[in-house]
Amino acid sequence: MSTENPQPGDRSGDRAAVPVLSLLPTVDAPAPERADAARNRRRILDAAARIVAEEGPDAVTMNQVAHASGIGVGTVYRRFGDVSQLLWALLDERERRFQEAYMSGPPPLGPGAPAAERLDAFLDALVDRVAAQRALLLAAHSAAPRARYHSGAYRVMHTHMALLIGQLRPGSDSTLLAHLALAPFSPDVMHHLTVEQDLPADRLKAGIRDLLTLRN
Repeated sequence: MSTENPQPGDRSGDRAAVPVLSLLPTVDAPAPERADAARNRRRILDAAARIVAEEGPDAVTMNQVAHASGIGVGTVYRRFGDVSQLLWALLDERERRFQEAYMSGPPPLGPGAPAAERLDAFLDALVDRVAAQRALLLAAHSAAPRARYHSGAYRVMHTHMALLIGQLRPGSDSTLLAHLALAPFSPDVMHHLTVEQDLPADRLKAGIRDLLTLRN
């Protein structure tokens, strides 16, 4: 990232000539690799996705993915390390589509709307995304609870939130506030709210907005 990029809370990010979202990092992408290695990665991820769709994320094991993909289990381990890393890799692929929507899609989620509208749209979309992928997110989180905070997906969302909060509240600790605003979206919290408490998405969206405006 350029050293000239606005930092969270820096009002220079408001300049119309510099689209804020063009300054964000992107979700971690696989490093350049040989064609056969890329094909193996694709086969492994496709096999994992099929297992998740047919049996649920709890059914994913490295041996089962190796069998379903036709690739040796040693290769699967070398590529992804363990089940949690494999699930996070699968989530990162899906995250790229969500990232494209808030980085370059139509407003209010994408560029072109005021920061307050963009923040509301982002939080609403995040509720929908977490609800739609709840089981996969929970399985990845349970296997490696702290991995979420080191994933490319989280870093990009956090940067996006911090930039918007910095525009809305100049001078605030937008880096910290962005972490706190994303905390309710932890997979175990969302599982508790949507499954155990059976709260509908509309109520969650309204509640998260209320939480962020308690002192306004």
